[in-house]
Amino acid sequence: MKKIIFALLGVLSFASVANAQKKTSGAIQFETITDPAAMMAASGVKLPEQAIARMPSTSKANFELLFNATNASYMPVEETEDSNGGGGGGGMGRMMMRFGGAGGNREYYYSFADQKLSEVFDLNDTTYYMPSKLTLSTSGPIGSFRMGGGNPGDTTKPKPVVAPKIVIEKTNATKKIIGFDCKEVIVKSIRSMKILGEDRDVTEETHIWYTNDLGFNFSPNPKMWTEGAVLAIESRGNSTIAKSIEYRGVSAKDVTAPKKAKLITEDEYKVKMENMMKRFRNNRPGGNFGGGRTVIGQ
Repeated sequence: MKKIIFALLGVLSFASVANAQKKTSGAIQFETITDPAAMMAASGVKLPEQAIARMPSTSKANFELLFNATNASYMPVEETEDSNGGGGGGGMGRMMMRFGGAGGNREYYYSFADQKLSEVFDLNDTTYYMPSKLTLSTSGPIGSFRMGGGNPGDTTKPKPVVAPKIVIEKTNATKKIIGFDCKEVIVKSIRSMKILGEDRDVTEETHIWYTNDLGFNFSPNPKMWTEGAVLAIESRGNSTIAKSIEYRGVSAKDVTAPKKAKLITEDEYKVKMENMMKRFRNNRPGGNFGGGRTVIGQ
């Protein structure tokens, strides 16, 4: 009888250890829904109906967070006919494709021990990695909205962007997201701007839902983070939310930045993008944008 009890205890102990190891690695699937017209409206930009009709319609995109006990990676995924190639299963496969330029989709690699974050992207046929960090941005979604100075003959410089006032509100609201208890933080970005000749304060609200139960820090938008692992970011016209989680083995290769990536600092990146925008303006017929361009990071 004692042998049977000891055998059962051994099996339960093994199962407990295996289950604990299993929950330290896995994949979380995220879905992003974007409505460009609603985003512009939330930024206080009123567009004519003709312009709204020409804007892209609501779109969806899928992303995947892979994590193990020490590292994580976050990148776009696409539907595939054969899900045996890795990724989160369920017909989804990692894109393994990077987009250069501001606001494009990127790959993010996390190292938990030293709290390091690297952004990986392609630019001019070169793969770069840029050291970054989880933070709460003060630039806001319209921080890159620039007007004027588009004509090569126009020496008027764009007006400097004034950082908005940021208000962070922790609420008592909670909700379950893929089985985790999440808490809410509301980030209010208040910016003074002139609209149709009138000075107005435009307030944008972003709702961040996070959990501390995963045991690591993360956000699908590294510039929208306060604490814990963010499982949902909701704002007018744009939302990203975790849809499912699967506990399974994740190899170190899948959560490690590519070795061929070349280091680039944030200042060097800004210079490259400014030079690209100058060439773009100069090469356009008439050199005029015909308006402004909003650059919004994922």
